[in-house]
Amino acid sequence: MKSSELNQRRQQATPRGVGVMCSYFVEKAENATLWDIEGNEVIDFAAGIAVLNTGHRHPKIVAAVEQQLQAFTHTAYQIVPYESYVTLAERINELAPIDGPAKTAFFTTGAEAVENAVKIARAYTGRPGLITFGGGFHGRTFMTMALTGKVAPYKIGFGPFPGSVYHAVYPNAAHGITTADAMKSLERIFKADIAADQVAAIVLEPIQGEGGFNVAPPEFMQALRALCDTHGILLIADEVQTGFARTGKLFAMQHYDVKPDLMTMAKSLAGGFPLSGVVGRAEVMDAPAPGGLGGTYAGNPLAVAAAHAVLDVIEEEQLCQRAERLGSHLKEVLNQARQSCPAIADVRGQGSMVAVEFNDPQTGEPSAEITRQIQQQAQENGLLLLSCGVYGNVIRFLYPLTIPDAQFTKALDILARVLKRSL
Repeated sequence: MKSSELNQRRQQATPRGVGVMCSYFVEKAENATLWDIEGNEVIDFAAGIAVLNTGHRHPKIVAAVEQQLQAFTHTAYQIVPYESYVTLAERINELAPIDGPAKTAFFTTGAEAVENAVKIARAYTGRPGLITFGGGFHGRTFMTMALTGKVAPYKIGFGPFPGSVYHAVYPNAAHGITTADAMKSLERIFKADIAADQVAAIVLEPIQGEGGFNVAPPEFMQALRALCDTHGILLIADEVQTGFARTGKLFAMQHYDVKPDLMTMAKSLAGGFPLSGVVGRAEVMDAPAPGGLGGTYAGNPLAVAAAHAVLDVIEEEQLCQRAERLGSHLKEVLNQARQSCPAIADVRGQGSMVAVEFNDPQTGEPSAEITRQIQQQAQENGLLLLSCGVYGNVIRFLYPLTIPDAQFTKALDILARVLKRSL
């Protein structure tokens, strides 16, 4: 079966709204390598959109899921509970940067985690309002679309969205937006849109994912924490993309000296199995009444088994330290490439959550076209890359943190050649 034939079948059988980036179809995968149905080999720097920090089919994750398969696959935790869910919650409570006693609830998708964090915040505060940030991405459900600060392609044609959601400005040094600018935008919201005492939570990604891997400055996080404390607002850190060693810490919030009230997680939590969670201060997490949280597949036992293995692998293979080392090497290569690639406008990131931004050298304007060309040329040379950013002019790097050194070097050689040829 050829990819071209399968693509014709895909277009006939599935809606165009499910956008598909690659024209080839995967047949098998191992660690940081994909093989398509025609036998071509691809170095995977997308990792299922940050889901595979521990790589494709890590042996310990496969073994954990196989063992769970022999016991049971589903009971619905709210009907018949199981110890592995409780033990995983205990592990997350211990590891998460939450002030004081913590509790964790598990769900299935990142958007579902964010929705439940909103429910918990509203139940605890008795307030309706939510503030998020331009460029942020929080999901594709109606509430999370409202929270998301990027219109195309996520919001087009789907409104109206839930109310009482307001967007502030996120700091972005590359675009001249300071922490002071961001904090002023919050004050304007309090003046023009909603009183501070009606806001339940401020929701942000410590490093924006879809928005372009913009890293929140430490002084911004400190100012947000102080603002929330002043007005009784909960601070929710969306760590769906930043979590589980990607940034050089288990969670990105561990790079800051302030702590959130609630944190959402998903993606690399279960190494390719659908699992998400909300962890937070115990008194906040206990605000919803029994039955207010849950879901048929929430905390699926196969995914929970995988998550236990993920936490073991991160610790045993020192993936936080490895993320720092690999990310530092990548940034060196990108910064060296600036000499021969004038389109590179910025190189940024934390640990292995690294991005490069491209502008048109003639106009200085964001260039989605140059970004697409580089992405396409890399793909033609066997390297899978993802783009992001409000203007579509950023390439983000999401390789498995378990990638062999030789393969990582090969991928960076491909990247360097493509960047050199780009203009």
